Amino acid sequence: MNKKYGISSKILIVILILSSLLSGCKSGGTKATKEEVGVSVPKDKTAVVEDIKQAEKIFNALPSPLESAMLIKSAGARFDESLLNPIGNVNNYVTNKSMALNLGIYTCDLSFASLYEQTQLIIDYMNAAKKMADGLGILKAIEQSQIDKLEENINNSEVIMEIVSETFMNSNSYLSDNGQPAIAAMVLVGGWFEGLYISTQLVDMKEFNGNKLVGRIIDQKLSIDILINLLESSKGNPAVDDLIVQVKKLKLVFDKIKITTTKIRPEFEKESNTTVLKSEIKTDMTPEVFKELSTTVSEIRKTFVNI
Repeated sequence: MNKKYGISSKILIVILILSSLLSGCKSGGTKATKEEVGVSVPKDKTAVVEDIKQAEKIFNALPSPLESAMLIKSAGARFDESLLNPIGNVNNYVTNKSMALNLGIYTCDLSFASLYEQTQLIIDYMNAAKKMADGLGILKAIEQSQIDKLEENINNSEVIMEIVSETFMNSNSYLSDNGQPAIAAMVLVGGWFEGLYISTQLVDMKEFNGNKLVGRIIDQKLSIDILINLLESSKGNPAVDDLIVQVKKLKLVFDKIKITTTKIRPEFEKESNTTVLKSEIKTDMTPEVFKELSTTVSEIRKTFVNI
């Protein structure tokens, strides 16, 4: 399998699909205390700023829930509602860990539904994500104007995507204002796993060779080390420590996928009148390794949604 290496597919920051609807860090819900989330705030403000900058670099290297959904659709995959985390589970999530993970999961499900123009599911998963954010104490309110805009354009995917795009413009403020990298990391893990879970479940094993979706899944081998580094920046938090063990279990399977990179070569593009450095990545994943990967992802994801 040969594919061009595109770093641009990993430049979006993930926090919340509803960040544009968030107007602050205060909430009428139960706010997580520092002890609950395991976050210690250093007295040195410079250290806090540096931690935030480092977290941003890591976020920039990982696909967001929206991007994961876009990658799935671009690969030609069908929509399958049965793969989403049922809305009926929403009241089961009462701990910070479960709410953070499933905020990421419901966010990915919302993105998936939005791209496939599933009107009722868009509403349902938006409300589920809102409930998770509210429970974590990071949602003040959804402004009525935004609700009106969504309701008026619920069948207009372009408008919905505009609202989604706005979330990324404001996502950095979540980290800087809240100083809760552990919660942010768990939200990211939830969304990343959900995108990977949906992707692996949609692969047709009869068309495994040359499958575009398989190629997208292999790309995540490049992300998992970054994900582990992000989690380890909050090491010492029991919830995060548990996730590190699970992610490393998945990494053992990803390590069985062979990736070789050709030398970087310059290519002149007439259209832009610029020289671009290009490289090719050759990957090799057998159906057996894929099945092991799919099973491992499914087992870990089950622990997230069945808490």
